[in-house]
Amino acid sequence: MSLATDLLLAQTILVIHLAVITFNIFGLVVIPIGAWRGWPWVRIFWWRALHLGALFVVAIQAVLGRACFLTIWQSQLQQAAGEQGYRQPFIQTWIDHLLFWNLPILFFSTIYVLIWIYVLFLWWRVPPRWR
Repeated sequence: MSLATDLLLAQTILVIHLAVITFNIFGLVVIPIGAWRGWPWVRIFWWRALHLGALFVVAIQAVLGRACFLTIWQSQLQQAAGEQGYRQPFIQTWIDHLLFWNLPILFFSTIYVLIWIYVLFLWWRVPPRWR
């Protein structure tokens, strides 16, 4: 592939990654609010299953000490395009940049697992419904 194609693919993966992060955070916020407000769409089974599954993938990758596969693909494509790739997981890199903290992967693994447990709790407390 050409350098321009590699860079375009890396940027596309970044957009997808940001969309996944937004989806995950959005679900964490709107599920309890939606349950409280009586919004029926927060109980849509496929949406909730996708949210639970996405956060499971995040948690399991962190527990295994691996960077997100989207981070790895993006970094490889950036390097192929002649740019510097990420040395740490995507979220850890941005938190390092924003907060100037060099946090170990164990910190993020713990947070991701706790978030996934919270989503399991929401599954029980605000159960999805079959149509």
